[in-house]
Amino acid sequence: MPSERSSVPISVVIITRDEEDNIEACLQSVQWADDIVVVDAESQDRTVELCRKFTTRVYQRPWPGYAAQKAFAVEHAKHEWVLSLDADERVSDALRDELTSLVFSGPKCDGYYVPRLSSYLGKWITHCGWYPGYQLRFFRKSKVSVAQSRVHEGFVVQGTVGYLRGELLHYSYRDLEENLQKLNRYSTLEALDRVGKARARWYDFVLHPLSEFLRKFIALGGALEGTHGFVLCAMSAFQKMALYMKIWQLQHREQLREAYGRAGAPRCRLEPVGDDASFGNHHHAQ
Repeated sequence: MPSERSSVPISVVIITRDEEDNIEACLQSVQWADDIVVVDAESQDRTVELCRKFTTRVYQRPWPGYAAQKAFAVEHAKHEWVLSLDADERVSDALRDELTSLVFSGPKCDGYYVPRLSSYLGKWITHCGWYPGYQLRFFRKSKVSVAQSRVHEGFVVQGTVGYLRGELLHYSYRDLEENLQKLNRYSTLEALDRVGKARARWYDFVLHPLSEFLRKFIALGGALEGTHGFVLCAMSAFQKMALYMKIWQLQHREQLREAYGRAGAPRCRLEPVGDDASFGNHHHAQ
């Protein structure tokens, strides 16, 4: 860990699990902050070892769910102003300078949305509805709470909010395998959130994916991103299809249990063991 740290009175909070490929670059981008808090969900790789090169404030605890883990991280922030990051994100120089200037000049709002520029398979995406992809990530500790949701979780500020210009750089989806893994996880979590609120019928498996593809590829300019844009929009459509199929499966779980026999039948794979049984960088671009 560096022997000296800048005195910018900001706490950076990050939650991790098995992020050895991402965490060093993330932490290097926030070395200017006075306080860095990492909450790790019992990583099995070198994540914790790497984090301790940058900060002594590394907490390890079992995974309680996204909202609870993020709330724990914020609670342990030393400063009133908090910046929340995911391990696959980096703070740009422009954002660093803007946050520093804002804190020392006296923020006029209680929270700020940060524009996020995301990469997809190595290409920075500025269409498909991905940019500016504003994320509420900088806020007063005393004014914030975490939304209780398995997916699309985020922060809620009680007070005024503003918008910043400096970008948060998001290194998402390095390959299609990672995309498919996250697609499967996100669609499962969203299905669990929505099963009691929406019903799925066979035509939802066609109409929602088609609508999603046309919206992102045509209306939101995905075609301008070339092949990357087509693949991204196709994956988004596939995620919609998976979502509605999983909602349908959850609606029919009793029939599935009866069909396979209650005794010795496997638990429905969509039923969580705890709160959000899986983990990953969860703030995917919309």
